[in-house]
Formats: sequence, C-alpha cells, structure tokens
Amino acid sequence: MRVHKLTLAAVAVAASFSLTACQNGEDGAGQSDPSSSSSPSSASSAPAASPSGGSDQGGGKASGATGSGGKGTTAGTGSSGSGKTEKCRTDELTITAVDATIGGDTDGTVAVTLKNRGGRNCSLSAYAGADLKTASGPLSAKRTGEQAGPSVLKAGKSVSFGINYPLNTSGGSGVRITGLVVTPPDETKSVTLAWPGAATLPVTEGGGSPVKVGPIGSAGQGG
Repeated sequence: MRVHKLTLAAVAVAASFSLTACQNGEDGAGQSDPSSSSSPSSASSAPAASPSGGSDQGGGKASGATGSGGKGTTAGTGSSGSGKTEKCRTDELTITAVDATIGGDTDGTVAVTLKNRGGRNCSLSAYAGADLKTASGPLSAKRTGEQAGPSVLKAGKSVSFGINYPLNTSGGSGVRITGLVVTPPDETKSVTLAWPGAATLPVTEGGGSPVKVGPIGSAGQGG
C-alpha cells in the first residue's frame, strides 16, 4: 500500500515538472515576439526620412544660387551708374567771351568762359568747338594740339579756354568778324556770342585757318 502511494507521488512530481517546462517555453516565446516585431518597424521608418531630407535640401541650394546672382546684378547696376559724372549740357552753362589780348603780342586772344549754372557737377572733355562768323563765311578754329583730359566742373564754378588769332597789321581792311559760335565739348547745341576781339582778320592766301583754339582750362579758371 505504501509502495502505491510513493508511485503516485512520483507521477505527480513528474507531471509538475512537465507543466513548469511548458509554461517556461510559452513565456520565452512571448518575450521574443515583441523584439522581433519592433525590428521591422524601425527598419521601415528609416527609408521614409532619407528621401524627404535629400530632396528638400537640394531645392534650397538651387534657390540660394539664384538669390546670389540677383545680388550681383544689383551691385553691377549700382557700380555702372555711380563713379561717372555726366557731361555738361549747353543749357546748363552760361557762356561768355572777353578780349584777353596782352599788349605787345603779335596774336590776339579771346577767352571763353563756361560757368556751370546747373544744380549738379558735370564733366567737360578736352576741346570745345569755336567758329568765327565772318563777312566771307564761317571760319572754324583749329585745335592747338595741347593734351588735356576730361575735367569735372562743379556746380557754380567756371572754366575758360583761349582762342588765338592773327592781328590785322597789314593796313588793309582785312576780313570782318561778325560773331563767335561756341559748342561745348560732346554737345551739338551751340551758342552765338558777340565777338569781343579785333574787328578784322588779315587776308591770308592758301588753305587752312589762322585761328586756333586751346583745350578747356587753357585760359585759366574762374571761381
């Protein structure tokens, strides 16, 4: 009878060990399932971030290049407009002429003055045009050939140039001068003035003009 009880007890213990082993196996499987399911989840989220970041940044760089190009154009436009002074216009100048002949000279001199009466500074290049009106027709003055670069004439300031011509010492009537036409440098509009010098030029034979004009500033500069 005691032997039978011991056998039943052994069977009960074996059954208990078997049940515990089964439970442990199920718990292990349950713990491994979540880790295996989280691995695919993180892998699937990685590809989604990569494409969106790459394409947005690329578009931002292209936009930045366009912007810097626009700044360059503005600066260029700005640098082509500043740094240069516009030329003096005839309508901005008061032009006068006076006799500047010095006693004892063999040639007569007329000084022509250009005053900037505009509200801005302007530039004058080397030579103005000077034409004498005579009884025999117009006579253009030739340049003396002196070198002179462009200069800036400030608002309210004046600059002068000289016209040299031969004095009529022949005793004859000569060629009568009736007026002076002045054209500022780089302009087409002229101003006609009364001639302040000697009344006549000597009669010359052959071609060429005996009248010469100096560059801007050749007769001194006024205030």
